[in-house]
Amino acid sequence: MKKKRFTEEQIIRILRDAEAKTIDAAARQHGVSEQSIYRWKRQFGQMEVADVRELRHLRQENARLKKV
Repeated sequence: MKKKRFTEEQIIRILRDAEAKTIDAAARQHGVSEQSIYRWKRQFGQMEVADVRELRHLRQENARLKKV
């Protein structure tokens, strides 16, 4: 599987930057498309970094339990 370019924490920081600036300017600065920012906004919404870490932990635990 292809490695993701940005971690969830980095995505949250980019989204906060996009809220402060225009989405177009934030996309150019971070080297992503505007569509990626809109998709991340829909996926992560109003989550904070701690929420994303908890979500990742729960997904890993769920995958581990499914293997058992």
